[in-house]
Amino acid sequence: MRLFGRTVGIMRIVIAGGHGQIALRLERLLSARGEEVAGIIRKPEQGNALRTAGAEPVLLNLESASVEEVAAHLQGADAAVFAAGAGPGSGTARKETVDKGAAMLFADAAVRAGVRRFLVVSSMGADPAHQGDDVFDAYLRAKGEADAYVTRQKALDWTILRPGSLTNDAGTGQVRLEAHTGRGMIPRDDVAAVLAELVDTPATTGLTLELVSGSQPVSVAVKSVAGN
Repeated sequence: MRLFGRTVGIMRIVIAGGHGQIALRLERLLSARGEEVAGIIRKPEQGNALRTAGAEPVLLNLESASVEEVAAHLQGADAAVFAAGAGPGSGTARKETVDKGAAMLFADAAVRAGVRRFLVVSSMGADPAHQGDDVFDAYLRAKGEADAYVTRQKALDWTILRPGSLTNDAGTGQVRLEAHTGRGMIPRDDVAAVLAELVDTPATTGLTLELVSGSQPVSVAVKSVAGN
């Protein structure tokens, strides 16, 4: 059944940082289960990778876009996922403009568009009070400041996910997902699988969760934290 141009029961999910390694994995998972997925990208040449993953590419630069421009692309969405990042080769300035600034902009745009479900891919160790002058220190500070901003948005049903050290190993589907897990590794495949489960688990609203490899199946791990 179609209603207002969409199939009833199908979620529309918009992902910031749509060409990122975790985002592409998430887009494949969501589209495979029949969801309507859009990914925000900065470069037109990134579009084919999203189409292959089953997502609609949306060309928009979150470092220069206005809240209104971003909100226009979020209209009608059921969930928004911030999975953007300046990347390991960037300097401290882009940690501020992407990891912090773009995350805050995306949250503001979700509020403006009336999108309640809001997920953030953060980082273990993110802390607005993190000390240090290295680029990675700036990254953890920026992520922490962005997370703190999101948690203050009462109009969002937010969940913040803080994975451990990311790997490109094949996912095992076995994770440890808790408020505090301690340091550890986690394949990007498994991060994406957890995000896909969290998208439609609103009972995790208001939780900041750490994620590493473990012994619980993804669905069990998410249900476990949702029930706490």
